[in-house]
Formats: sequence, structure tokens, C-alpha cells
Amino acid sequence: MILKSGGIEVVGEAADGAEAVTAVRELNPDVVLMDIRMPTVDGLEATRRIVRETTGCRVLMLTTFDLDQYVYAALAAGASGFLLKDVTPEHLVAAVRLVETGDALLAPSITRRLVERFASGAPAVRGPAMHRDLAVLTPREREVLTLVAHGRSNSEIAADLTLSEATVKTHVARIFAKLELRDRAQAVVLAYETGLVAPGS
Repeated sequence: MILKSGGIEVVGEAADGAEAVTAVRELNPDVVLMDIRMPTVDGLEATRRIVRETTGCRVLMLTTFDLDQYVYAALAAGASGFLLKDVTPEHLVAAVRLVETGDALLAPSITRRLVERFASGAPAVRGPAMHRDLAVLTPREREVLTLVAHGRSNSEIAADLTLSEATVKTHVARIFAKLELRDRAQAVVLAYETGLVAPGS
């Protein structure tokens, strides 16, 4: 399912991953709802192609399976969100709006296991274009990234650091540019990978 933001207009549907990639090229949607398991080209490969070929399109993965291998593969492919198919319609609409703004969204059970995986020292997920040297960040940008990794919204970060929300948005944009991050999902993963944030901290 391929959507435009605003009133959330459905502008297209696809039966498999190959059709989804073609439809995204033609329709230029803001958000794609992607099923992981599809014929011909699966949702993970379709997501990789969409992320590689577009700049503004976000992918929200929907699946009946919350197995770890799919979560990490979806994040590595460039997905901005991951929800189970039993999500309520209201929650799904909210998720689409959240992902469209550049935020990341994971189901609570998935977020918990993602943190547990980093805590256990298991192999991490790395997006294809993630720059891992945090030395390029200013001290303030490191503070902001730390709070992003803890799941804080821009308004909450602004309150924590006594900054305007516009200033926080500028910091977040600079962090993404310097570290070659697509969105908050990659920012969270990178913060754990580099040890900037430790599970339970």
C-alpha cells in the first residue's frame, strides 16, 4: 500500500515487491506500507531498492512475524518503522504520520528485544550508509543524539536541554547529515553500536 501524507491518501497498491518498487518510482509517495513476505521480490529487498532509489520516501514494515531476524533485516534495509499486523487502525494512521515526519517507530515488544540484543553483545545491524565516527559531532550534538537514542521527541529534548524546538530540529538535521543517517531508527541503532548509549542507561 502506497500513501501520500496530509489526509493519508492511498495512491497505489502492489501484489509483490517488484510491483511496489515500480509503483514508488511512478507515484512518488511519502510513505510505503510494506509486507515482509511477498512473492517474486520480498519486502526486505523491495525496501532496499526503494531506499536506494529515493530520498524522501519512508518505508513502514508490517508483518505477522515479530522474529528478530526480520526486525534487524528491516532496519538494515532502511525501514523507518516496524509494526505487527494486529495494530489497530488508529495506531496505524498515527504510525504513518509519525514515520512521514522522519521519526522512527517500532512496536514496544520489538524495541525491548532490540535493546536486549545490544545488551547481549550480539552482532548489530548496520545500515548501508551509516558513518560511525562520532568525533564529527559537537558536544551538543552528542547530547542530542543520546536523547534521541533514549526515545525522546524533539520537544522533550528541547525541554531537557533548555533549547527551542527549532534549535533541536537543526541539531538533529546536522547529526543526520554528518553521520549519513536516514532517520531516527538508524540514529538509535548507531548510538547503541558505538557505545554512546548502553541498554538500561
